[in-house]
Amino acid sequence: MTQGTEAASVVTLKAITDAFNAHDLDAIMEFFAEDCSLDMPRGPDPWGRRLVGKAAVREGLASRFAGLPDVHYGDDRHWVSGDLGVSEWLLTGTGADGREVRVRGCDHWEFRDGKVVRKDSYWKIVDEQA
Repeated sequence: MTQGTEAASVVTLKAITDAFNAHDLDAIMEFFAEDCSLDMPRGPDPWGRRLVGKAAVREGLASRFAGLPDVHYGDDRHWVSGDLGVSEWLLTGTGADGREVRVRGCDHWEFRDGKVVRKDSYWKIVDEQA
């Protein structure tokens, strides 16, 4: 098996999505390397908020589940090229404040030795005034 095949596959990206939809942090974190990073779609910098290290990524994902307790990633599709992958999805859920969220987005994934070393998330900005 070549590193590119081991590092990223559509099967792996679908399995990660399944773990997200199950809200199973332990299963999700099994896919991540110790030195991983996660760029959240919102934050103080042009790349959003960057979380570095497995513990920080886990904490950030836990806050996502707390903020959108019924979050679901549907209508997904995935593709890979070498050690890089992309997942597109429709995120739906209800915020802790009762507001419904329905937004298209994508994740850019980078793998090393079969583990996620970088997840970069993007969401469309839904503006009902536009």
